[in-house]
Amino acid sequence: MKAFWEGKKFGHAETTPVPSAFHTAVRALVKRRLMESGADWGSFVFGSSYDLITQKDFEVIESDLLASGYRFDVSATVSAKEAPEKYKPLRGQDEYEIASEAVDGKLKVGQGDNVVAYPHNVVGVARYVHTADDVIQLMINGVPEDTIAIIDDSGGTLTAPILESFKAVVCMGGTVRSHLGILTREFGIPCLMNAKVSGIKNGDRLELNTSTSAKTAHDYQSGVEKPAEVWKLV
Repeated sequence: MKAFWEGKKFGHAETTPVPSAFHTAVRALVKRRLMESGADWGSFVFGSSYDLITQKDFEVIESDLLASGYRFDVSATVSAKEAPEKYKPLRGQDEYEIASEAVDGKLKVGQGDNVVAYPHNVVGVARYVHTADDVIQLMINGVPEDTIAIIDDSGGTLTAPILESFKAVVCMGGTVRSHLGILTREFGIPCLMNAKVSGIKNGDRLELNTSTSAKTAHDYQSGVEKPAEVWKLV
């Protein structure tokens, strides 16, 4: 409980401002409701907190965060479509120009967090998988050989029925500890999470730097960056 009040998770303070601001507001809310209840900690947590801390309380905390001008990164296309006022604009696959120049037939088009370090990089064909309809069509028609799936849902549920058929995955959201990161690790499928890419179209041949070292939980906590590049072969 001491770590909770001191703003530490797993014994460490938050290293980025947004989680720190959010968790500070939550701690203040919990402390206020606890004092108002007059109950001891155990009775509050396992009893009255369910009635005294409401969805409305968290909506106020989120509203205050958004009022500062902050917008969430999109981890699923449906989020931005249903609540565009809360999220940064979606980045379409044809929307962004490529600023860098090709070197040795490779054009850097992004980077992500490598889930597992493999002996060599992965080369394949980019195919966007955004919706349930995309997944259904791939289930009906089959996943083309050498598909590198580019998806935005870090939960993993969307692509679970066809995940084994992908040669690799590039996910726009999440971390190596997200559901999709765990699934690809278990299936032995190379994967980059939390990817930032641009200028990629369906059918482009890509190379993923999956031979770079994997990003660990400690790296996230410590703010260590280990970029794994995404190249388009030209």
